[in-house]
Amino acid sequence: MFVFELACFGPAAAAPAARQWHDGAAAAWRGLPGLVSHDLYVPAAPGAKDPLVDDGAGPLLIAMLAFAHADALARTLASAAFAAPLARLPAGVRAAGEAMQCRHYPAAGAAAPAPLRAGFSYVVRYHRPAQDEAAFIANYIATHPSTLARLPGIRNIMCYFPLDRPNPAGLTHACYMLGNEIAFDDVAAFNRAMASPVRQELRAHFHAFPPFSGANTHYPMLRTRVVG
Repeated sequence: MFVFELACFGPAAAAPAARQWHDGAAAAWRGLPGLVSHDLYVPAAPGAKDPLVDDGAGPLLIAMLAFAHADALARTLASAAFAAPLARLPAGVRAAGEAMQCRHYPAAGAAAPAPLRAGFSYVVRYHRPAQDEAAFIANYIATHPSTLARLPGIRNIMCYFPLDRPNPAGLTHACYMLGNEIAFDDVAAFNRAMASPVRQELRAHFHAFPPFSGANTHYPMLRTRVVG
């Protein structure tokens, strides 16, 4: 699956305006050729807790548009229909975007990945640079998804690989090196997973990663399927 992630940032007071803008943009984007799904992510209500990480306030929202083929994503990024709403962001709201390939991994002992239906996502992003980006990604894929799969209550595991495609004019690149997302039924299930010994194993993996100096962000979010 090929995706475009659009993250909107700004003060908390701008959240209603950002959400209203997104709803209008979503209506305009609904007819994009090749669009398979559109998911909206908003910050989870207070109570989601990772005892090892607190990155504070995250994006006001994330829009994740998915396409079955890379050429459909490329056509979208070059289209006026996609770019037009981006020129009308509310005052005080800034946006960043990244084209990526999304790969799903099996969780909880399953032989194959399950459909993404759970409503809570832990959105993790690793930002450039790294001393050796290819080595970092290879190490991550070798150690993390198989361990994430043992978190109690986990429903889905996704990794996102940037495609280094041009954004629509004026839209900042997110400059990701790698993305990860894990899904749970709700905040309570997430909190139980973060309190498990597996979370400590994942932290040990983190400390053994090849060197990188970019930001590493973790945001608990609620996901709603808008299209698809």
